[in-house]
Amino acid sequence: MIAEKSIYIVSDLHLGAPNHEESLKREKHFVQFLREAENDIQELYLLGDIFDFWFEYKRAIPKGFVRILGKLAELSDKGIPIHIFSGNHDLWYKDYLIQEIGAIIHHKPLRRDFFSHSFYLAHGDGLGPGDHGYKFMKRVITHPISKWLFSLLHPDWGIGLALGISGMSRKHQRTVSPYPANEFLGEKEYLLIHSKELLQTEPDISHFVYGHRHILRKFPIQDSATCYFLGDWINFFSYLKISPSEITLTTYPLSERVLSQSSSR
Repeated sequence: MIAEKSIYIVSDLHLGAPNHEESLKREKHFVQFLREAENDIQELYLLGDIFDFWFEYKRAIPKGFVRILGKLAELSDKGIPIHIFSGNHDLWYKDYLIQEIGAIIHHKPLRRDFFSHSFYLAHGDGLGPGDHGYKFMKRVITHPISKWLFSLLHPDWGIGLALGISGMSRKHQRTVSPYPANEFLGEKEYLLIHSKELLQTEPDISHFVYGHRHILRKFPIQDSATCYFLGDWINFFSYLKISPSEITLTTYPLSERVLSQSSSR
């Protein structure tokens, strides 16, 4: 009898930030996690901000990330579907990861059924009430004209500029945004409000899964649904595992072996 496998969902690795050394440490750790879990992975969902910046020029992409891209390609070659959602830091995916690692790219929230349960999956940025400035900015920077104009910049200039903006975005999130990262807002949490509104028209959804907020939390919605905030791979090294018998939000602590490997470079 073949044992049933599980769905794995992670978000917010922000590879590339804040510097090469710290990013490489997290990248090695995540690859180790995938290596240990791969025999149990039925599908893998990467729910946005896997990279702190991503843009595909006609003949260039941001350098680095060879370990994670190689491992994802290996999993895909084994027949494991790899779903990658665009986040607010890596929102400019085109077809490179589709061609090279067989990824399935999602730019919008997704409804999926796993083991007879209905799930709503989203990175989380731009959903719910408020934050109209960000929503307007997102429409502008994802417009085809904006992407074309950015592609005219030399990659050294374009990627450098984007990384600077990415850092400014984190500062804005900490100091200006009404929805600061890493801080759970209870009933005022805009993704909870979004979930409750969605339940009005789609009451069969039983599980909502979000990244973006850098919060590790499971929260009930009314009596019929549960909301999962995935945390991140900066502070928590967390993931959601959906098996035929249970749903687990847990962590994969950073190992001493990865730390020693990184410090020896």
